[in-house]
Amino acid sequence: MNGPRVCMIGAGNLSTRRIYPNIAAAGGYLVGVCDLQMQKAADNAARFGGKPFNDVDAMLNELKPDGVMICTGPQGHYELAKKILKMGYPVYTEKPPALTAQQTLEVAQVARDTGLLCMTAFKKRYNVAYSRAKDWLEQFPPDAIYAMSIDYCSAQYANNTPHRMFLFDFCVHTIDLAMYLLGDVARVFAFAKGPDAYAVSLHFASGAVGTMTFADGRSFQIPTEEVELTVKGGNFMTIHNSSTWRITEDNKPSEWREPPTFTSSGDSGNETGHLAEIVAFFKAIEDNVNTTRSSIYQSYKTMMLYEAILASVESGQPVTIEYQTL
Repeated sequence: MNGPRVCMIGAGNLSTRRIYPNIAAAGGYLVGVCDLQMQKAADNAARFGGKPFNDVDAMLNELKPDGVMICTGPQGHYELAKKILKMGYPVYTEKPPALTAQQTLEVAQVARDTGLLCMTAFKKRYNVAYSRAKDWLEQFPPDAIYAMSIDYCSAQYANNTPHRMFLFDFCVHTIDLAMYLLGDVARVFAFAKGPDAYAVSLHFASGAVGTMTFADGRSFQIPTEEVELTVKGGNFMTIHNSSTWRITEDNKPSEWREPPTFTSSGDSGNETGHLAEIVAFFKAIEDNVNTTRSSIYQSYKTMMLYEAILASVESGQPVTIEYQTL
């Protein structure tokens, strides 16, 4: 086989729509499928390949894959990632990586101690538009990067269980994106209207500033995702709906791009990042490296920012973030 042999844990709606179909496209071989409900595992094994199981230990002891992908919900991501890293396998988990920053740090510590890769599927770090934004920003000295704004909205959330809270389940994507593009956040001040809307001010360690506006009163079918980046000297970039961008340099339009998603040359898996993040996981396995753009330690920092937003909302005060080192 030319490509990693992988096992998948979890056969729910998200993984069936967004992960399983991309495994072969990313160059991997699905050899095992595990779910607590054996019929779900059997259904996805029939659809996508591999042998079905309802016991993780049995699957890994029999198949001994090159890597393991987990999509079970944040508590399962935390518990299973620690267990499987200790068994000697590189790990990919869906987001969020755990229920808390502390849990995420614990997984990062296990990854450090084992020397193995553990990455989180924060897809926006991998998609075409934000990869271009990261490359564009890196041409400037850090003190020339002035500001970022993010407007990111969804349809109404029930906000009635920990796993289905708007900020935790949806907004965490662009909370992570802010850290990816501009680095660590030093201080945060946030207001909220219940669990449905947030206005967040950010002060980055670099000195740059940022704002994020989140609201769940809009639509999934008509997306709202607008990102603005401003750099000294008449340099700025606008990203629309995670795909289209416009760049101005030295007060002159320099680059414009609209994605070819709906033509034969387009690939929505790279536009969204769902395919690209799996490609990155497989490449790290093949290259025997233990980090990617979304390593578990970076995910810990994202979870620290998420918790700081909630702490600021609760206290009505700015919150300074202190990250633990590995």
